[in-house]
Amino acid sequence: MDYLKYVNIKQGSKSLMRFSQGNTLPLVQRPFGFASFAPQTDTSRGSWYYHPDDRSLEGVRLTHQPSPWIGDHGAIVMMPQVEKPYLNPGQRWSGFDPGKAVLEPDYLNIHLKRSFCDFELTPTEYGACVRVEFKKDLKRYLSILPVGRTCGYEYDEKNNRLLCYTDYNQGRAYEKGIIKGYFVFQFEPDTIDVSETIVENGKENIRNNGTAIEGENTAIHLAIKSNKLSFAVATSFISCEQALINLENDSRKYNSFDELREQNKEIWNEYLGRIQIDADEKTMRTFYSCMYRAFLYPHKAYEIDKNGKAVHYAPCADKVLEGVRYTDNGFWDTYRTIYPFYSIVAKEEVKEIIQGFVQDYIDGAWLPCWTAGDAKNCMPSTAIDAIIADVATKGLISKELLEIAFKGMELHANNKAELAAYGRDGCEEYVKLGYVPCDKYSESVNLTLDAAYFDSCLATVADVLGYADKKEYYMKRSENYANIFDSETGFMRPKDSDGNFKPDFDPVSWGGDYTEAAAWQTSFAVQHDFEGYARLLGGQDKLIEKLDEFFYAPVEYRVGGYGYEIHEMTEMAACDWGQCAISNQPSFHIPFIYNYFGHPEKTEYWLKRICDEGFSAENDGFPGDEDNGTTAAWYIFSCLGIYPITPGKPIFTHCAPMVDNIRILGKTVDLEKYGDIIKYDELMAEIE
Repeated sequence: MDYLKYVNIKQGSKSLMRFSQGNTLPLVQRPFGFASFAPQTDTSRGSWYYHPDDRSLEGVRLTHQPSPWIGDHGAIVMMPQVEKPYLNPGQRWSGFDPGKAVLEPDYLNIHLKRSFCDFELTPTEYGACVRVEFKKDLKRYLSILPVGRTCGYEYDEKNNRLLCYTDYNQGRAYEKGIIKGYFVFQFEPDTIDVSETIVENGKENIRNNGTAIEGENTAIHLAIKSNKLSFAVATSFISCEQALINLENDSRKYNSFDELREQNKEIWNEYLGRIQIDADEKTMRTFYSCMYRAFLYPHKAYEIDKNGKAVHYAPCADKVLEGVRYTDNGFWDTYRTIYPFYSIVAKEEVKEIIQGFVQDYIDGAWLPCWTAGDAKNCMPSTAIDAIIADVATKGLISKELLEIAFKGMELHANNKAELAAYGRDGCEEYVKLGYVPCDKYSESVNLTLDAAYFDSCLATVADVLGYADKKEYYMKRSENYANIFDSETGFMRPKDSDGNFKPDFDPVSWGGDYTEAAAWQTSFAVQHDFEGYARLLGGQDKLIEKLDEFFYAPVEYRVGGYGYEIHEMTEMAACDWGQCAISNQPSFHIPFIYNYFGHPEKTEYWLKRICDEGFSAENDGFPGDEDNGTTAAWYIFSCLGIYPITPGKPIFTHCAPMVDNIRILGKTVDLEKYGDIIKYDELMAEIE
């Protein structure tokens, strides 16, 4: 079956900084591919450089951007131009018809009106194969352009090859190494007119005929001899020599553009078809568009060298090392859904992905918290703990690698990192006091609740490894969430170093002591011990009452510690789901708590409302940030009626599915025979 016909890769891309409906890019790439490609329509918006309603095109960007909030790295732009080529986006842009442009997971085809040309692309693992056809006999150029910072270009006439690099890396400065993008463009003989090729330095206003240039804001405009141009491009984080090896490895696997495109269709259909459902047209389109998004990140960041070994550039060590590596992932978001999703439908892939994340600890002594090329200081705590615990309980990591990972988990659970991009803020105070004090750290409530949850994950891993004493120690620490519970208000509240609750409490006041949320959304973040949380509230019935109040509370907020409105507030208020902000990850598990305690009808009611009202396959198809596949996976799980209520425990909650005839990995799955909780091993035994 052709599942690609249901996929809209622009799903969620109709977003702005102040109102996210996905904050996605329409990425043309292989699943987990090293290189991605997207139209660049207007860079005046910064990282929001693509919008589906734009009618201008500044070029096709080779991108690694995981989120506009993080930015891009190792990025360059390809742009056909005619007559006089330009470097500046404000001068070079061309009109195009977004309704006629073809954007699919395996293929891009855009007609540039100004240049009278068609630009076609289909991806490889490390790059792409490209065809350009100019419709009028004008002076023709293929411009290779910067996104920012320093770029270097050199055309090798003997080998018909352009070599280039960029050190563009938005938001870097947390590592001693600077991750660079290296590129090789391979052209057919007698394609490029060297005598008419132009190099340009926009910073110094230098423009002349030539085949090499280096510096800030530089570009090369390759003069094209005929109306038709075909070329292959490959990229590397190591060197141009390695990019050439990547190009040669990719090129061996296809003989033509059309053959490569067919291969890409087969690859994508195989991934999309790992879950098969029957549903109405709207649901089919939304479901498989989400399936596409679920397999984009993390991006592969390792390469195969000339000796056939997996190697990678390690920014933390500033050297090339052996081993696999993956990047472009925010674990605070993705641990909740995407890795439990992979544990069902991408077991082999997730084994290698986890190996790649642990490699960062092997290379530089710290496990990553947020990675986009190098480490990023974004979002609190060490959510990778839940990912490691999840694969540990499901047998998806070797004992040897788990031993190494556990050392990294213990390091950041107990020791303050020198760099803000690593470790748990306030971990030393947490160990001493049993909570993170609000007079010393912002987001103290989230830091405390996350530390308690992730301590339970350390206990889980210790148990798998047979460390009984450490299991007991971290399990005891995981009860620390109770230290910030206020029995008078029924909420998790910030405490100062002397043990006093912070005064002037308001459960709808965002920020300050809470991360992208208020007390309402944050207080249910006790995924590892719902029974204990229920006891604090006065019993399971009281917890159900609290959930009812949560969903039917007025849709209101105060800007609180932020001092201004953040987009998550706006998005929550745009819906009618009480204080449930599915626009952001802290609310993801909350509808499923009903089901966990034997009220599936309430979970089913809210899932149907949220999925029907908040999700679609359209360009505005998400209720908030999509975040590296995690919101897409939330929708997939909700449709199936299963959910990883506690990543790190091998269980799923179960309620009635919203789709029919579910087939996972080709096997029909009868979920109705299970109770409210499904064990991972039981589910996989039925699938496998």
